[in-house]
Amino acid sequence: MPQPRDDDGRERLQKVLAAAGVGSRRASEDLIARGRVVVDGRVARLGDKVDPVTAEIYVNGERVVADTRLVYIAMNKPRGVVSTMADERGRDAISDYLGTVEQRVYHVGRLDADSEGLLLLTNDGTLAHRLTHPSFGVPKTYLAEVAGPLPRTVGRRLLAGVELEDGPVKADAFRIVDTLGRTAQVEITIHEGRKHIVRRLMEEVGHPVSRLIRTAIGPIRLGDLKVGRTRRLSNPEVASLFRAVEDE
Repeated sequence: MPQPRDDDGRERLQKVLAAAGVGSRRASEDLIARGRVVVDGRVARLGDKVDPVTAEIYVNGERVVADTRLVYIAMNKPRGVVSTMADERGRDAISDYLGTVEQRVYHVGRLDADSEGLLLLTNDGTLAHRLTHPSFGVPKTYLAEVAGPLPRTVGRRLLAGVELEDGPVKADAFRIVDTLGRTAQVEITIHEGRKHIVRRLMEEVGHPVSRLIRTAIGPIRLGDLKVGRTRRLSNPEVASLFRAVEDE
């Protein structure tokens, strides 16, 4: 029979850690006893109780999300799917691929319908805001198929910066992955969030994009996730996202 929570919503810290996937209650107690757990800026002690909804918990310096209502999902968005939860024109939308996710989640940023690859979905509004706000500069990496061949000057131009109609933009990293006849595959990393920014950037340097796949958002990589599938982020992955948006 589950133990009741306190009237103020607090539970024993080791129980909260176990529910968050840190380890068993005994293992969590050991972490607390060794001073490896910090709650709201203070080293925790055995016997502490916390509210899992509001407590800010770190284990070994890594953020732990204790609110089990929060979900963090990676999706490999197929080409042709619009980045909305429902589409009034009847086109395929993100919600068509979520299956049995009970919580109401929202996409973090967008991919245009013709682009594909990694999308993050969550109901954690604070983290979503930080991941998309330009002040945090979270990089996104794309694999683009472009018109070739590419002279070496293209990479130098992109890294130095290009002037677009709505202001300058530059790549954080750029490399040619493969060249095949009159097309090339390039990897470009950019922390900009303006609409169609990668397509516009490559068009400006004379190499329009025919296919665009986002392969990473900050520390989270698409990996071998199949097109149209989703997966829950692991605790270490969620912690890495919090590190990516920590205030300086």
